[in-house]
Amino acid sequence: MPIQWFPGHMASARKKAAETLARIDVVIEVLDARLPEASSNPMIHGLRRARNRPCLKVLNKSDLADPAVTRAWMAHFDRQPGVKAVALSAKKPAEVARLPGLCQDLAPHRSDGIKPLRMMIMGIPNVGKSTILNALLNRRVAAVGDEPAVTKSQQTLDLGPRMTLTDTPGLMWPKIEHDADGWMLAASHAIGRNAVIDEEVAVYLAGILLARYPRLLAARYGLEPAGLDGIGVVEAVARRRGCLLKGGGVDLEKAALILLTDYRSGALGRISLETPDSRAAMLAAERVVPAPRPLPLDPQL
Repeated sequence: MPIQWFPGHMASARKKAAETLARIDVVIEVLDARLPEASSNPMIHGLRRARNRPCLKVLNKSDLADPAVTRAWMAHFDRQPGVKAVALSAKKPAEVARLPGLCQDLAPHRSDGIKPLRMMIMGIPNVGKSTILNALLNRRVAAVGDEPAVTKSQQTLDLGPRMTLTDTPGLMWPKIEHDADGWMLAASHAIGRNAVIDEEVAVYLAGILLARYPRLLAARYGLEPAGLDGIGVVEAVARRRGCLLKGGGVDLEKAALILLTDYRSGALGRISLETPDSRAAMLAAERVVPAPRPLPLDPQL
């Protein structure tokens, strides 16, 4: 079943963001480095393109992502006009401190010392926007939590005498066009649990891990990945971790949460759910139109 999640407050947040963007020089879009394109909100892309605003794409949580894949994504984004990409961990203030300078490079007309550089930080829920904001200001000004949609309102803060940063609530979009994006977002905890079934999300995640990171599964859970499918991995995790029901059955819900938590926390290892090549292949497959059915040779058939 496709995953959709668009809480009511996000519609008003989008309208407010569109109004504020008219006064902004650079958009800082925070992405999840493990799924950079799936975690990029097309509404943000549309808003900034309408105003012709440059964008600094921040691949946050890079310490949880496959470093080789992250490098490929940065090269991919850097080829886009008006875009610069940087990978970092919001938990490392020294890395976050680079962001204003990178934004200044994208808006050289604001280096004259007359008008301030005005930045806006945007992104989907639970990608680390508030953690980045707190690191830039070296104090807690935004609520942080391991749940989507913690920030509910917009605020503008001074980063210095000639720099301002507007923080915005996490924004989803009304319809997730690609089913795979919904599953990746759910696995990475960008979508509220009320919109998903954990066992189904874990089975999807397990399928990616089997295809790309089977050794990490084997190392973490002591299982043999060969011959398993997604549900088989969740069942194996249940047995390995003692997630059993009365009568000897396996507790798939409990095992699913173990697998999802291990992925989200990095306990499984450094994992990327999509690559530029896998993204291109997914989009190409969705564009394939079935060939028309040939007409029978005999008109009476």
